[in-house]
Amino acid sequence: MRRLRHKIAKRASRSHVPILVYLVVLVSMALLWYYRHYDEELAMNFFAELFGAAFTLFIIDVLLVRSKRKRWTVVSDEINYLVARSVHRIRDGLSVRVFNFDPKISDTLSLKAHLEEVGVQRTALLQELEHKNVEEITSMINKESLFSDRSYTYFNEKADEIWLIVNNRYTDYFDPELISYLIRLSMNLKDLCSHIRQFQKSDRYRELSNHYENIGIEGAAITLIKVINVINDLKEEGYSECVSLDGMHKEQSR
Repeated sequence: MRRLRHKIAKRASRSHVPILVYLVVLVSMALLWYYRHYDEELAMNFFAELFGAAFTLFIIDVLLVRSKRKRWTVVSDEINYLVARSVHRIRDGLSVRVFNFDPKISDTLSLKAHLEEVGVQRTALLQELEHKNVEEITSMINKESLFSDRSYTYFNEKADEIWLIVNNRYTDYFDPELISYLIRLSMNLKDLCSHIRQFQKSDRYRELSNHYENIGIEGAAITLIKVINVINDLKEEGYSECVSLDGMHKEQSR
């Protein structure tokens, strides 16, 4: 099991009451028990009140954690699949729309083997791109495809899609590291859309066309590197799955 998925699974079983609260209660009870030698009635009254509060705190916390774990268990696989599916679509769209990804696949392969081989080649491409500098990324961009209204709409929709996941009612069960990945991914996709619009200003302002094109291309290249880093990291954490063919959410290992 991947690290983030494991941490998220455990998060629902974790108490929200800080350990310091338990320590303060226990230490206070110990001090009151010792103080009974000086004023037994006062000490025991406070001890009884504190014991009642501690009992209520512990029992309620256990029940809340149990309830939270039960609710999360019902949807955990679906939420993990939702994140992984969205990341996979971004990886696929980025590879095809920006870098002309065209896998070489034998037509003798079964559908499952075909998808696996596509995944292997896509992963190899994105891992290679992760180590490119801005100039190298710029030379590999399909400018006609990237700086189009269709690509703007696509990446803007994907940014909104990721942002909706971040604001999902079950976000409290997510590990902060996953939330950080998703926020960065959404923001970077929005930035990419801004660079597409900057490039498109060259059509409106002819006298400054080179200026706007250069700004758009360089900004897009820098942002694409950030996006690639995030989606590769999420892939390593197990968050990239194509559409399940057998109705089961199985993680691809490519």
